[in-house]
Amino acid sequence: MTLDPGYLEYPHRRPGMDHDLYPYSNLFTRPPVVWPEGKIVAIWPVISLEWFPMVPSDTPFRAPGHMQTAYPDYRHYTAREYGTRIGLFRLLDAFEAVGAKVSVACNAAIATRYPAIIEALKQGGHEIVAHSTDMNGTIASGLSEDDERALIAESLDTLEQASGTRPRGWLSIARSQSFATPRLLAEAGVVYMCDWVNDELPYRMTTEAGGIVNLPLNHELSDRQIINVQQQSVDSYAQQMRDAYGWLATEAATHGGRMLPLHLTPYIMGLSYRIDAFEALVRWLSEQPGAWFATGSQLLDHWSAQA
Repeated sequence: MTLDPGYLEYPHRRPGMDHDLYPYSNLFTRPPVVWPEGKIVAIWPVISLEWFPMVPSDTPFRAPGHMQTAYPDYRHYTAREYGTRIGLFRLLDAFEAVGAKVSVACNAAIATRYPAIIEALKQGGHEIVAHSTDMNGTIASGLSEDDERALIAESLDTLEQASGTRPRGWLSIARSQSFATPRLLAEAGVVYMCDWVNDELPYRMTTEAGGIVNLPLNHELSDRQIINVQQQSVDSYAQQMRDAYGWLATEAATHGGRMLPLHLTPYIMGLSYRIDAFEALVRWLSEQPGAWFATGSQLLDHWSAQA
Protein backbone atom coordinates (compact mmCIF):
# COMPACT_ATOMS: atom_id res chain seq x y z
CA MET A 1 0.00 0.00 0.00
CA THR A 2 1.42 3.40 -0.99
CA LEU A 3 0.64 6.79 0.46
CA ASP A 4 -1.32 9.15 -1.75
CA PRO A 5 1.14 12.00 -2.66
CA GLY A 6 -1.63 14.50 -2.01
CA TYR A 7 -1.50 13.61 1.66
CA LEU A 8 1.80 15.47 1.99
CA GLU A 9 0.78 18.53 0.03
CA TYR A 10 0.19 21.62 2.12
CA PRO A 11 0.00 24.87 0.15
CA HIS A 12 0.66 27.05 3.21
CA ARG A 13 3.88 25.33 4.26
CA ARG A 14 6.73 27.82 4.61
CA PRO A 15 9.34 28.86 7.16
CA GLY A 16 7.80 30.39 10.26
CA MET A 17 4.24 30.15 11.51
CA ASP A 18 1.07 29.76 9.47
CA HIS A 19 0.04 33.39 9.55
CA ASP A 20 0.81 36.62 7.71
CA LEU A 21 1.82 38.73 10.72
CA TYR A 22 5.55 38.59 9.93
CA PRO A 23 7.97 36.63 7.75
CA TYR A 24 10.60 34.26 9.12
CA SER A 25 13.89 35.99 9.89
CA ASN A 26 17.27 34.69 11.09
CA LEU A 27 18.69 37.00 13.76
CA PHE A 28 22.25 36.39 12.60
CA THR A 29 21.66 37.46 8.99
CA ARG A 30 20.02 40.83 9.70
CA PRO A 31 21.77 44.17 9.31
CA PRO A 32 23.49 45.07 12.60
CA VAL A 33 21.66 47.35 15.03
CA VAL A 34 23.58 50.28 16.51
CA TRP A 35 22.64 51.59 19.95
CA PRO A 36 23.40 55.18 21.09
CA GLU A 37 26.93 56.29 21.98
CA GLY A 38 28.49 53.06 20.79
CA LYS A 39 26.71 50.92 23.40
CA ILE A 40 26.35 47.26 22.44
CA VAL A 41 23.81 45.71 24.85
CA ALA A 42 20.53 47.44 25.67
CA ILE A 43 19.33 46.59 29.20
CA TRP A 44 15.52 46.75 29.25
CA PRO A 45 14.06 46.56 32.78
CA VAL A 46 10.33 45.81 32.92
CA ILE A 47 8.57 45.79 36.29
CA SER A 48 5.16 44.07 36.35
CA LEU A 49 2.96 46.08 38.72
CA GLU A 50 -0.22 44.08 39.29
CA TRP A 51 -3.41 44.09 41.36
CA PHE A 52 -5.00 40.72 42.10
CA PRO A 53 -8.73 40.76 42.99
CA MET A 54 -9.58 38.66 46.04
CA VAL A 55 -11.84 36.46 43.89
CA PRO A 56 -9.96 35.06 40.87
CA SER A 57 -11.58 34.61 37.49
CA ASP A 58 -10.97 31.37 35.62
CA THR A 59 -12.40 32.77 32.36
CA PRO A 60 -10.62 32.42 30.04
CA PHE A 61 -7.95 31.28 32.54
CA ARG A 62 -6.61 32.08 35.99
CA ALA A 63 -3.61 34.41 35.92
CA PRO A 64 -0.31 33.05 37.26
CA GLY A 65 0.24 34.10 40.87
CA HIS A 66 -3.47 34.54 41.57
CA MET A 67 -5.35 33.58 44.73
CA GLN A 68 -5.07 29.87 45.56
CA THR A 69 -6.75 29.05 48.86
CA ALA A 70 -10.33 29.36 50.06
CA TYR A 71 -11.92 32.81 50.15
CA PRO A 72 -10.77 35.14 51.60
CA ASP A 73 -7.21 34.30 50.61
CA TYR A 74 -5.45 36.93 52.71
CA ARG A 75 -2.11 35.11 52.56
CA HIS A 76 -1.68 35.44 48.81
CA TYR A 77 -3.51 38.78 48.57
CA THR A 78 -1.25 40.51 51.10
CA ALA A 79 1.87 38.84 49.70
CA ARG A 80 1.04 40.40 46.33
CA GLU A 81 0.22 43.75 47.94
CA TYR A 82 3.73 43.75 49.42
CA GLY A 83 4.89 44.66 45.93
CA THR A 84 2.89 47.90 45.82
CA ARG A 85 3.77 48.93 49.39
CA ILE A 86 7.46 47.98 49.55
CA GLY A 87 8.93 45.93 46.70
CA LEU A 88 8.32 48.42 43.89
CA PHE A 89 10.11 51.24 45.67
CA ARG A 90 13.15 49.09 46.43
CA LEU A 91 13.41 48.18 42.75
CA LEU A 92 13.00 51.79 41.66
CA ASP A 93 15.70 52.84 44.15
CA ALA A 94 18.08 50.26 42.68
CA PHE A 95 17.63 51.68 39.19
CA GLU A 96 17.58 55.32 40.25
CA ALA A 97 20.93 54.79 42.03
CA VAL A 98 22.53 54.22 38.62
CA GLY A 99 20.42 56.80 36.77
CA ALA A 100 18.35 54.22 34.86
CA LYS A 101 14.77 54.71 33.67
CA VAL A 102 12.56 51.63 33.40
CA SER A 103 9.30 50.41 31.90
CA VAL A 104 6.54 49.57 34.39
CA ALA A 105 3.83 47.23 33.07
CA CYS A 106 0.90 48.50 35.07
CA ASN A 107 -2.61 47.15 35.61
CA ALA A 108 -5.15 49.95 35.17
CA ALA A 109 -6.45 49.11 38.66
CA ILE A 110 -3.16 50.38 40.08
CA ALA A 111 -3.99 53.84 38.75
CA THR A 112 -7.38 53.93 40.46
CA ARG A 113 -6.35 52.24 43.73
CA TYR A 114 -2.86 53.68 44.19
CA PRO A 115 -2.65 57.06 42.42
CA ALA A 116 0.46 57.93 44.46
CA ILE A 117 2.31 55.14 42.64
CA ILE A 118 1.48 56.62 39.25
CA GLU A 119 2.68 60.00 40.48
CA ALA A 120 5.95 58.47 41.70
CA LEU A 121 6.52 56.83 38.31
CA LYS A 122 5.85 60.13 36.56
CA GLN A 123 8.20 62.04 38.86
CA GLY A 124 10.90 59.43 38.29
CA GLY A 125 10.64 59.70 34.50
CA HIS A 126 9.72 56.03 34.08
CA GLU A 127 7.57 54.63 31.28
CA ILE A 128 4.13 53.14 31.94
CA VAL A 129 3.20 50.16 29.77
CA ALA A 130 -0.43 48.99 29.71
CA HIS A 131 -0.88 45.61 31.44
CA SER A 132 -4.64 44.96 31.20
CA THR A 133 -7.25 46.12 33.73
CA ASP A 134 -6.33 43.89 36.68
CA MET A 135 -5.19 40.30 37.09
CA ASN A 136 -8.65 39.03 36.16
CA GLY A 137 -8.26 40.74 32.78
CA THR A 138 -6.74 37.80 30.95
CA ILE A 139 -6.91 37.32 27.17
CA ALA A 140 -7.26 34.10 25.19
CA SER A 141 -9.29 32.81 22.26
CA GLY A 142 -12.26 32.19 24.59
CA LEU A 143 -12.74 35.94 25.02
CA SER A 144 -15.07 37.62 22.54
CA GLU A 145 -13.52 40.22 20.26
CA ASP A 146 -15.85 42.93 21.60
CA ASP A 147 -14.87 42.13 25.19
CA GLU A 148 -11.18 42.12 24.31
CA ARG A 149 -11.47 45.45 22.50
CA ALA A 150 -13.24 46.95 25.53
CA LEU A 151 -10.60 45.56 27.91
CA ILE A 152 -7.79 47.11 25.86
CA ALA A 153 -9.59 50.46 25.66
CA GLU A 154 -10.33 50.55 29.39
CA SER A 155 -6.72 49.76 30.24
CA LEU A 156 -5.29 52.46 27.97
CA ASP A 157 -7.89 55.10 28.86
CA THR A 158 -7.53 54.63 32.62
CA LEU A 159 -3.74 54.84 32.56
CA GLU A 160 -3.83 57.88 30.28
CA GLN A 161 -6.25 59.70 32.57
CA ALA A 162 -4.09 58.99 35.61
CA SER A 163 -0.67 59.70 34.10
CA GLY A 164 -1.44 62.27 31.41
CA THR A 165 0.28 60.10 28.78
CA ARG A 166 -1.29 57.33 26.72
CA PRO A 167 0.80 54.14 26.94
CA ARG A 168 2.66 53.22 23.75
CA GLY A 169 3.31 49.64 24.87
CA TRP A 170 1.23 46.65 25.94
CA LEU A 171 2.01 43.53 27.98
CA SER A 172 -0.75 40.92 28.29
CA ILE A 173 -1.19 38.98 31.50
CA ALA A 174 0.95 35.82 31.18
CA ARG A 175 1.82 37.15 27.70
CA SER A 176 -1.38 35.45 26.51
CA GLN A 177 -3.23 36.62 23.41
CA SER A 178 -6.13 35.67 21.20
CA PHE A 179 -5.83 35.43 17.43
CA ALA A 180 -7.16 39.00 17.27
CA THR A 181 -4.88 40.68 19.82
CA PRO A 182 -2.17 42.18 17.55
CA ARG A 183 -4.85 43.65 15.29
CA LEU A 184 -6.89 45.02 18.21
CA LEU A 185 -3.80 46.58 19.79
CA ALA A 186 -2.84 48.25 16.51
CA GLU A 187 -6.43 49.41 16.12
CA ALA A 188 -6.23 51.01 19.58
CA GLY A 189 -3.06 52.90 18.65
CA VAL A 190 -0.61 50.75 20.62
CA VAL A 191 2.85 51.03 19.03
CA TYR A 192 4.55 48.00 20.56
CA MET A 193 3.68 44.85 22.49
CA CYS A 194 5.85 42.55 24.61
CA ASP A 195 4.03 39.20 24.41
CA TRP A 196 5.83 37.17 21.73
CA VAL A 197 9.13 35.70 22.91
CA ASN A 198 10.57 34.24 19.71
CA ASP A 199 13.40 36.74 19.22
CA GLU A 200 15.97 38.91 21.00
CA LEU A 201 15.43 42.15 19.07
CA PRO A 202 12.33 44.09 18.03
CA TYR A 203 10.51 43.09 14.86
CA ARG A 204 7.51 44.40 12.94
CA MET A 205 4.13 42.78 12.55
CA THR A 206 1.51 43.62 9.94
CA THR A 207 -2.19 43.46 10.83
CA GLU A 208 -5.40 44.47 9.08
CA ALA A 209 -5.50 47.52 11.37
CA GLY A 210 -1.90 48.56 10.67
CA GLY A 211 1.55 47.76 11.94
CA ILE A 212 2.78 47.00 15.44
CA VAL A 213 6.26 46.15 16.76
CA ASN A 214 6.94 43.24 19.10
CA LEU A 215 9.64 43.82 21.73
CA PRO A 216 10.39 40.30 22.96
CA LEU A 217 10.28 40.09 26.77
CA ASN A 218 12.07 36.81 27.41
CA HIS A 219 10.07 34.56 29.75
CA GLU A 220 12.95 32.30 30.79
CA LEU A 221 14.91 35.29 32.15
CA SER A 222 12.09 36.54 34.42
CA ASP A 223 12.44 36.48 38.19
CA ARG A 224 9.16 34.58 38.44
CA GLN A 225 10.45 31.79 36.22
CA ILE A 226 13.93 31.51 37.75
CA ILE A 227 13.14 32.14 41.42
CA ASN A 228 9.52 31.03 41.90
CA VAL A 229 9.05 28.31 39.28
CA GLN A 230 12.56 26.87 39.12
CA GLN A 231 13.16 27.56 42.84
CA GLN A 232 16.64 28.99 42.29
CA SER A 233 18.33 31.53 44.55
CA VAL A 234 18.62 35.22 43.85
CA ASP A 235 22.40 34.72 43.61
CA SER A 236 21.83 32.17 40.84
CA TYR A 237 19.45 34.61 39.12
CA ALA A 238 22.05 37.39 39.26
CA GLN A 239 24.77 35.11 37.87
CA GLN A 240 22.53 34.05 35.00
CA MET A 241 21.91 37.71 34.10
CA ARG A 242 25.67 38.36 34.14
CA ASP A 243 26.22 35.29 31.97
CA ALA A 244 23.53 36.47 29.55
CA TYR A 245 25.11 39.91 29.34
CA GLY A 246 28.53 38.41 28.71
CA TRP A 247 27.28 36.23 25.88
CA LEU A 248 25.30 39.04 24.26
CA ALA A 249 28.25 41.44 24.50
CA THR A 250 30.51 38.93 22.79
CA GLU A 251 27.92 38.31 20.08
CA ALA A 252 27.46 42.05 19.57
CA ALA A 253 31.10 42.39 18.58
CA THR A 254 30.36 40.59 15.31
CA HIS A 255 26.57 40.91 14.84
CA GLY A 256 25.60 44.35 16.14
CA GLY A 257 23.63 45.58 19.13
CA ARG A 258 21.84 43.13 21.40
CA MET A 259 19.08 43.41 24.03
CA LEU A 260 18.84 41.97 27.57
CA PRO A 261 15.40 42.27 29.22
CA LEU A 262 15.06 42.20 33.01
CA HIS A 263 11.47 41.20 33.79
CA LEU A 264 10.83 41.83 37.48
CA THR A 265 8.04 41.25 39.98
CA PRO A 266 8.05 43.59 43.01
CA TYR A 267 6.71 41.05 45.51
CA ILE A 268 9.37 38.55 44.40
CA MET A 269 12.55 40.53 43.80
CA GLY A 270 11.77 43.34 46.24
CA LEU A 271 12.01 41.15 49.34
CA SER A 272 14.59 42.20 51.94
CA TYR A 273 16.72 39.06 51.54
CA ARG A 274 16.93 39.42 47.74
CA ILE A 275 17.24 43.13 47.09
CA ASP A 276 20.93 43.36 48.07
CA ALA A 277 21.95 40.84 45.41
CA PHE A 278 19.71 42.58 42.88
CA GLU A 279 21.17 46.01 43.65
CA ALA A 280 24.64 44.54 43.14
CA LEU A 281 23.56 43.14 39.77
CA VAL A 282 22.20 46.53 38.65
CA ARG A 283 25.44 48.23 39.71
CA TRP A 284 27.48 45.61 37.85
CA LEU A 285 25.45 46.07 34.68
CA SER A 286 25.78 49.86 34.91
CA GLU A 287 29.57 49.48 35.13
CA GLN A 288 29.85 47.54 31.87
CA PRO A 289 31.15 49.94 29.23
CA GLY A 290 28.83 48.57 26.56
CA ALA A 291 25.60 48.61 28.60
CA TRP A 292 22.72 51.00 27.84
CA PHE A 293 19.70 51.07 30.18
CA ALA A 294 16.59 51.91 28.16
CA THR A 295 12.81 51.94 28.36
CA GLY A 296 10.72 50.11 25.78
CA SER A 297 9.92 53.36 24.00
CA GLN A 298 13.59 54.34 23.82
CA LEU A 299 14.48 50.94 22.40
CA LEU A 300 11.68 51.16 19.88
CA ASP A 301 12.61 54.64 18.68
CA HIS A 302 16.32 53.86 18.22
CA TRP A 303 15.59 50.55 16.51
CA SER A 304 12.86 52.00 14.26
CA ALA A 305 15.23 54.65 12.94
CA GLN A 306 17.43 51.86 11.53
CA ALA A 307 15.08 48.99 10.67
